[in-house]
Amino acid sequence: MSRIAKNPVVLPAGVQLSIDGQNVGIKGAKGSFDYKIHNTVKISESEGKVSFEPNDGCNDSAWSMCGTMRSLVNNMVQGVSQGFERKLELVGVGYRAQLKGNAISLSLGFSHPVLHELPEGVSAELPSQTEIILRGVDKQMLGQVAANIRAYRPPEPYKGKGVKYAGERILRKEAKKK
Repeated sequence: MSRIAKNPVVLPAGVQLSIDGQNVGIKGAKGSFDYKIHNTVKISESEGKVSFEPNDGCNDSAWSMCGTMRSLVNNMVQGVSQGFERKLELVGVGYRAQLKGNAISLSLGFSHPVLHELPEGVSAELPSQTEIILRGVDKQMLGQVAANIRAYRPPEPYKGKGVKYAGERILRKEAKKK
């Protein structure tokens, strides 16, 4: 049985939830979401709290799906009320980033700059040439954009050069000995 599914999602002030069968709509100050809940999960709202329970009895897989749907709805509520942010750091000599409209131009040691287009709903801020702050309301999309940018030049284990998440610890290898 899922313990996550038993905790209700509390709706903060300014967030509106609409339930139409298995479709859930969430609106807040930063944006809105529409999502179709899995058919094994029953969702209900009362007094600003959203609760989840299985449709077909106490099946373990139904309870685990309730926990998954609860986490997704909680992320949507948090996204429309506060938003999410992901920080990336560029480590290496000559590695830098520039913002060009709705795209990020990355100089990562290749013979050409890499131009990464940002999707709708994700914005970028560059406090310095080696820092990228991505912001958005969709946690899944934001994480995917950050992973795509990191994939251009992942950190290597000998010097730690590359694009890394802020606070990420790179396991270093010892260099070759004579």
